[in-house]
Amino acid sequence: MSLLLKSMRLLGDPTRVRLLLLLEREELSVAELQKILAKGQSQISTHLSQLKQADLVEDRRTGKNIFYRLKHGRGTDGKVFTQLLGVLRKGALEKPEAENDRDALKLVLSERRDKMRAYFDGLAGRFGRQYLPGRSWKGLAEALLTLMPPLVIADLGAGEGTFSQLLARSAKQVIAVENSAKMAEFGAKLARKHGVKNLEYRYGDMESVPIQDAKIDLTFFSQSLHHAPHPERAISEAWRILKPGGRIVILDLLRHQFGEAREIYADLWLGFTELELQRFLKKKGFRAIQTSVVDREPGAPHFETLLAVGVKQ
Repeated sequence: MSLLLKSMRLLGDPTRVRLLLLLEREELSVAELQKILAKGQSQISTHLSQLKQADLVEDRRTGKNIFYRLKHGRGTDGKVFTQLLGVLRKGALEKPEAENDRDALKLVLSERRDKMRAYFDGLAGRFGRQYLPGRSWKGLAEALLTLMPPLVIADLGAGEGTFSQLLARSAKQVIAVENSAKMAEFGAKLARKHGVKNLEYRYGDMESVPIQDAKIDLTFFSQSLHHAPHPERAISEAWRILKPGGRIVILDLLRHQFGEAREIYADLWLGFTELELQRFLKKKGFRAIQTSVVDREPGAPHFETLLAVGVKQ
């Protein structure tokens, strides 16, 4: 009953009634409420403060903006409040301001949508080429990996295993093959440190993989094939260890002319063309082959990333 009496005293003011009915419909900022009610910021803020003190509304801060919404109570007080709102709604039907408020609310919400649409329209053609808060390729990769079934995966030329550890989050098992003993040791130590129990490092070569025939669901070459002396042999090994219906995924550099990569990165091949990877995969017997250029670095020498996938028949 104390809530009812307190609310009745507060709601003797028509502006506070209008505010309460608006906030029942939508969470709104002070600026938006100003537009709807055509009143000053100070007046709106004072009324909102009183409604908040009465525990009828609550606020939420987002950066510099504060949004207000109706606070729905529970128990006896909640039922009393719901009944009170019903009375206010009926009373508002007799006032022309209520209809004006509804129309003004629609306009404000439309302006919100237009502002968001304008932002994304401005990104058209640039999306993914500039910083966007919370949008990282690692985040996107982890989201997509949660959709993967629990597979047995071979990461060939795994390096220290950053990609292997990411794959292990959703995989049944990941076997990381690396021909640098120090790199394999470091990766295994890192996996133990992070408690990744379904990731196993094996010292070996991409062209002579230490995995038995037909044991793998998915093989990855992640920026490693251009380090293979004989890329076709590495792809042949991927075929051997794959189960029937298993998939191969190759992420590598598109053919480029940055010869210094041989010295700087110990690259044996200056990337590959789409046609070359298609030919390698087709020759071995992979089907459903797809290739595409999926990224281009903004800075010189503008390396481009080539994706190739295929299925073992």
